[in-house]
Amino acid sequence: MKNYAKVRKIKQISLFILLASLVSCNEKENKEDEVSSADKKASIETVLSVQHAGDSDILVTRHKVWKDHKLLKEIVKKDTIPALGDSLQVVEDENGNEHNALVKKDYEFYITVQ
Repeated sequence: MKNYAKVRKIKQISLFILLASLVSCNEKENKEDEVSSADKKASIETVLSVQHAGDSDILVTRHKVWKDHKLLKEIVKKDTIPALGDSLQVVEDENGNEHNALVKKDYEFYITVQ
């Protein structure tokens, strides 16, 4: 009976170590993709943002084209897209007091580079 308990404990510990290593690997992969600044030798830097404007939102796309550490061109494009509406959220004011407020919902961004 004691051997069964030992085997069960070893299986539990092994499972825990496996799960912990998988989580730590995923965290490393996500951080490897982070970029702190663009390589200005030869690159295109893109910034996407959404500005809330009443019943609609404005999608702003900015491209900076870099070559030999010089900004060759900046391209800005604005498109009107439908607003997603409001959601009720707990927010904190400048005095540190929390209260419920309607906040504009934000779009999620998914980027595909080919």
